[in-house]
Amino acid sequence: MTLRSLVREARKRGGLTQAALAQRAGVPQSTVSRVESGSRVPSTDLVERLVRAAGFDIHVTLAEHDEAAASLFERTLRRTPDERLADATRAANFVLRSRRALERQQRG
Repeated sequence: MTLRSLVREARKRGGLTQAALAQRAGVPQSTVSRVESGSRVPSTDLVERLVRAAGFDIHVTLAEHDEAAASLFERTLRRTPDERLADATRAANFVLRSRRALERQQRG
């Protein structure tokens, strides 16, 4: 998640407009707008201030890099949108068939 999307997500989850968030954080509304649009790269202090003003905290943890997952994401992104949609459709159909089979099994 990017810093700009983190700020936007916190603002939206908090049910705030950019102006309301800015007022709570004590910054101009244009600052919130520039952060969310990506035209300003905010400091970590500013991001924390905005997120807290929206009513949230940021928790950061370190995790081992998963090369297999990264490779899967890269392969997926190299596929065409039609190929990705076909895969998603197959997966959704599999889940639906599995749910129906489980429901039949539970009924009798």
